[in-house]
Amino acid sequence: MLPEAAAAVARLSAAGYLVFVVSNQSGVARGYFPESVVTEVNVMMTRDLEQAGAKLAAIYYCPHSSADGCECRKPKLGMVQRAAEEFGIDPAGSFYVGDRRSDIELGQMAGGKSILVRTGYGEGELAWHVERWAKAPDFVAADLNEAVDWILSGRR
Repeated sequence: MLPEAAAAVARLSAAGYLVFVVSNQSGVARGYFPESVVTEVNVMMTRDLEQAGAKLAAIYYCPHSSADGCECRKPKLGMVQRAAEEFGIDPAGSFYVGDRRSDIELGQMAGGKSILVRTGYGEGELAWHVERWAKAPDFVAADLNEAVDWILSGRR
């Protein structure tokens, strides 16, 4: 987890937003690590976030590879639909923040606002791939803090 992540998520939590983690974990399907490792990491991440005053509503992950053709692997909407059903949220009224093209496409397919962060893989995605995207992100942020600033600002 990047150093600013907990404080940024805490700001969203304090503002009343439900925050979800939606993650592709194809390393499980490819045999790189067991699913129990994903569970352990999620428990640790949740604990660290809670210690910083941040709260996650839920964590959803897809353990399949792209070859599996599942409905949960981003950018498909399976995990978002599950969150919508379980929490009564409107996917089209939601924000999708990530550092990969699949994160941006997920937000666009759901009808929400997509934000690409330059941290993680984001800078490379922006430099090498954005011209191939059907539609650019709604906002490009330097990091998660700037993404949260944009969400909370009402400028969208």
